[in-house]
Amino acid sequence: MTGILLVNLGTPDAPTRPAVYRYLKQFLLDPRVIDIHPIARNLLVRCIIAPFRSGKSAEAYRHLWTENGSPLKYYGENLAAQVQNLLGPEYAVELAMRYQNPSIESAVAKLMQAKVSKIKVFTLFPQYASATTGSVHEAVMRVLSRQQVIPAVEMVSAYPTWEPMIDLFVKNAMQFDLLSYDHFLFSYHGLPQRQLRKADAFNHCLQKSDCCQTLTPTNRFCYSAQCYATTQAIAGRLQLKPGQYTVCFQSRLGRDPWTQPYTVQVIENLAKSGAKRLLVFCPAFTADCLETTIEIGEEYREDFLKWGGERLDLVESLNDKPAWAAAVADYLRN
Repeated sequence: MTGILLVNLGTPDAPTRPAVYRYLKQFLLDPRVIDIHPIARNLLVRCIIAPFRSGKSAEAYRHLWTENGSPLKYYGENLAAQVQNLLGPEYAVELAMRYQNPSIESAVAKLMQAKVSKIKVFTLFPQYASATTGSVHEAVMRVLSRQQVIPAVEMVSAYPTWEPMIDLFVKNAMQFDLLSYDHFLFSYHGLPQRQLRKADAFNHCLQKSDCCQTLTPTNRFCYSAQCYATTQAIAGRLQLKPGQYTVCFQSRLGRDPWTQPYTVQVIENLAKSGAKRLLVFCPAFTADCLETTIEIGEEYREDFLKWGGERLDLVESLNDKPAWAAAVADYLRN
């Protein structure tokens, strides 16, 4: 039997301040997420970020929460169930979250109890970053290292231009009247620029203004370059010209420079230059969550309207659509 571990980043167990505090603390204390000195990281997270942000974040999560709970977890559970049904009894499929529940440790324990001889790890974010995919892989290896018998392990690193995924984002976009929009945004979760540089073994990162805009063997592990590759694949299928769309990055934290341009600044500039209608893609997320539904779909929409825009629409993510489950199952089977 082959074990399948589907992993997303994480979600609080409940939309309450204590639950969000626990989530933020586990998430931000990860040295791959905030990669500074451990003492400084602990002081920053335990004394400033988690205590002060947990209340506001809990309010946002309450707004996001549904009768089925956290959308990220709900979509993940449905996706795992569909993939299990499609793959059949020769596979054991488990969902895990890098932070909070269901934990990677509990999911791996279930796979080991199922007597799997091999585990395939599939992260539910298409572009590789040390703070996301790298952290998941490290956690899986740490959990498995405590096993006396370690099964064969295969880890999917990234799939930024995987055609079935691109097809589904394109189909979701085609539900809109594309000709009615003034501009298209492809907004990705941001990373500190220092993390991009740390992942660069060839002295290529940020040496030129366009160093990320073509994916090559030199920058193939660059998160930003993979984001541009995803964008170009979707834009090409939609026949968008370079001047019609912009790649940008959201959700920055702290004062250090992050991947640029920043989404909120791009939206402001577009509105003040006369753009009235924007369509936004978030292809770093295969499931809609706080960063898409609330940050883009509500907060940035309000900003755009305040600055003179008339309409900002968000392209739905892949969530638990049967076509996405079929694509994932086919990928894992083959």
